[in-house]
Amino acid sequence: MFEQLGLIGCGLMGGSFALALKQAGLVRRVAGYSKSPSTLQRARELGVIDVEAPSALLAVSGADLVLIAVPVAATEDTFKAIRHLVGPEALVMDVGSTKGDVVAAARRSFKDKLAQFVPAHPIAGKECAGVDHADARLYHGCQVILTPTPETRTAQVDRARQVWTALGAQVRQMSPEAHDAAYATVSHLPHLLAFAAMNAIGAQPQAQEFLELAGPGFRDFTRIAASDPSVWRDILLANQAEVLAQARHFRAALDTLEDAMRRQDAAALQSLIRQASEARARWRLGGQADPSAPPESP
Repeated sequence: MFEQLGLIGCGLMGGSFALALKQAGLVRRVAGYSKSPSTLQRARELGVIDVEAPSALLAVSGADLVLIAVPVAATEDTFKAIRHLVGPEALVMDVGSTKGDVVAAARRSFKDKLAQFVPAHPIAGKECAGVDHADARLYHGCQVILTPTPETRTAQVDRARQVWTALGAQVRQMSPEAHDAAYATVSHLPHLLAFAAMNAIGAQPQAQEFLELAGPGFRDFTRIAASDPSVWRDILLANQAEVLAQARHFRAALDTLEDAMRRQDAAALQSLIRQASEARARWRLGGQADPSAPPESP
């Protein structure tokens, strides 16, 4: 049981965390801060927070749990704003989708509080941003990646693991560098491709006609293109080296497929498609490949 959650950022991710803690009976009071007064008011109306804090600093005053749920580009300013009133035993976490830049920002600006900070990335979300979409069940069944620094106290890592587990999440731990390389592959690049696909269609005169003919496959492939632009701008810039490396791998794979098409090499093309199809059929969300999984229907 935490006495007070200091919530910095009352949108989808932060709001869902607060609601989940409340539903699980793990917090007595939530003090929230948002740069947007209307968001803060709405968070209070929805029961996400109990107290509207006038600043990030005052939101963490007296808090024994702090969650930073702001765009990754705003993380360093947040560390600077709250450092002087974070209690000596408070557990501090974030929910950013990149970790190397967040850890670097913490080293520069959180300083003596670094031992209390457990960087975290819940693999959860919705296409719709904002506190109105906050959901107490958002983190249930999802993965949460913890990327503690060498300075992070082991006891704080254990507390972070217990919190997320109590919310129904499956917790993993890795280094910030390993995290950023992995999620450039399975999250950041797919978003980049979805954005590019939608822009490529939109640039054509027949775009509306094409879109009217699209079916479930197109819907599923492009779903993540509806994600929050400012959030994904920051993620792609923060992790650009890893994302660009994965983009090069993608271009090589696309070139191979295109080459088989140009050469009218049906056998090679089918082999490449089968390779992808079988790999996708073996994949299982949140776990290792399942060799017994049947192929999916097209």
